[in-house]
Amino acid sequence: TYMLIQPYRPEWKNDFEKIEAVINRGLAGLAIRLEHVGSTSIEQLASKPIIDIDLIYQDRALFAKIKSGLEALGYYHNGDQGIPGREVFKRKDQGEQHQVLDRIKHHFYVCHSSSGELQRHLAFRDFLRTNEQERAAYEQLKYDIAERAGQDRKVYAELKTILAREFVENILRRAASDNDQQE
Repeated sequence: TYMLIQPYRPEWKNDFEKIEAVINRGLAGLAIRLEHVGSTSIEQLASKPIIDIDLIYQDRALFAKIKSGLEALGYYHNGDQGIPGREVFKRKDQGEQHQVLDRIKHHFYVCHSSSGELQRHLAFRDFLRTNEQERAAYEQLKYDIAERAGQDRKVYAELKTILAREFVENILRRAASDNDQQE
């Protein structure tokens, strides 16, 4: 049977690095950095096998150049999809498949360095990377949601938005509190 959530695979890190290399070549000369975020970026965490990537930039004037560089690579800008501070870029359906960008499933976001959504992505990832108990709890939650969704991707996304919100907010509060204590 098809399982929406799959056990962690080390290839996910390599997949991110392959995409990162293509993007960095395509946007050479621009002051950007890419971060592997989302569940596939957390070792030992089961996930949907889709790489989440945040491209980060500081100079707001760069956005137009980033956008045209990504368009040249076969992406199109799909707005913020209701989440301010996170611009979504998707692959165009093209006749010719890019050997990396069209073969590795990924979600691609462009975020200014001050973006609250970017800070949430990084804080959540970094907290789960270092907290085994919470990582295991999150994994179980994801398996439970996938089960309730009957392994249906759309239903899973809807349920996850509702059922994982409290867990995620709790993790982000704890991550912020840990940061406050370290400063």
